[in-house]
Amino acid sequence: MVLLANFLIAVSRILHIVLMVYVWIVILRAVFSWINVPSLYQVYVLLFKLTEPLLKPIRKWVPPYRFGGLDISPIIVVLLILFIDTFLVKTLALYGRSLLRQETLYF
Repeated sequence: MVLLANFLIAVSRILHIVLMVYVWIVILRAVFSWINVPSLYQVYVLLFKLTEPLLKPIRKWVPPYRFGGLDISPIIVVLLILFIDTFLVKTLALYGRSLLRQETLYF
C-alpha cells in the first residue's frame, strides 16, 4: 500500500504541474491575441496549436458575438482547469496521504 500511496501522491504532483503549465499557456495565448509582435509569430502558432483543441468546443457553446466580440473561452478553460486541479488532483493527493497514514498505524 505504501507503493500505491506514493504513486498516487507523485501522480497528483505531476498532474498539478502539468495543469498549471497549461493554464499559463492559455493565458499567454490570450495575451498574444491582443498584441501583434511579428518576431513572436512562431510562438503564437505553437500556443495556438496547443490551446485550440480545448478552446474551439467552448467557443461553440459561448460564441464571442454574445459578449460584444469578447472571447471568454480562455477564462472558462482556466476555471475548468482550476476546478480539475482542486477537485481531482487534491483528491488523489489526499487519498494517497490517507493510505500512508493507515500504513503507519500498523507499525
